[in-house]
Amino acid sequence: MKKYVCELIGTCVLVLIGCGVAVLTGDIVATSLAFGLSVVAMAYSVGTVSGGHFNPAITTGMLINKRINGREACYYIISQILGALCGSLLLFIFLKSSNLHSINSMGANGFDTHSAVGLNCLGAIIAEIVLTFVFVFTALFASGDKNNKLAGLIIGLALVLVHLIGINLTGTSVNPARSLSAAIFQAGDALKQVWVFIVAPIVGAIIAGYTYKGLK
Repeated sequence: MKKYVCELIGTCVLVLIGCGVAVLTGDIVATSLAFGLSVVAMAYSVGTVSGGHFNPAITTGMLINKRINGREACYYIISQILGALCGSLLLFIFLKSSNLHSINSMGANGFDTHSAVGLNCLGAIIAEIVLTFVFVFTALFASGDKNNKLAGLIIGLALVLVHLIGINLTGTSVNPARSLSAAIFQAGDALKQVWVFIVAPIVGAIIAGYTYKGLK
């Protein structure tokens, strides 16, 4: 049970800080650092108990490589989704309790008119598959050595890296729990498009998982 609570807390912090900075600043570098540093902070705290997935895509990669069993993976993903919803709820409360109550964005991902560069649906799918592959692939290698004390930092920096290019494309998901929670609270087109940011990251994670497995 402790592992699942830690996954909930870690994902909550990731979504609150990452999406919060995105909404409040709109700055690409600040948002990228917010997501990455949230992972670093949680990886070296609650991650020492749960392994610090905070993302169904990471859990999928770990499942493929038998670092976690199917039953645990299901509970991890449920915990991550609940944590993401808590993070989005807190951000929603903060926005509605301030003079920023008119802000409608919750940091949801999107394509077409909801992409900064007008990326279409196919482009968004490809981008999320590729970026998730990079992130999960890096995470699998970094965490493969249990003696690697820099694993949390490496994984956090990898998340910063994919956000730097991905924010203008789709807002960067690479995390279905984060995308689902933001879309639920933002509603509208965000909910209609969220399927891309659930399916594509999982596909990217599966490719990363089997690629890593083939190389080890």
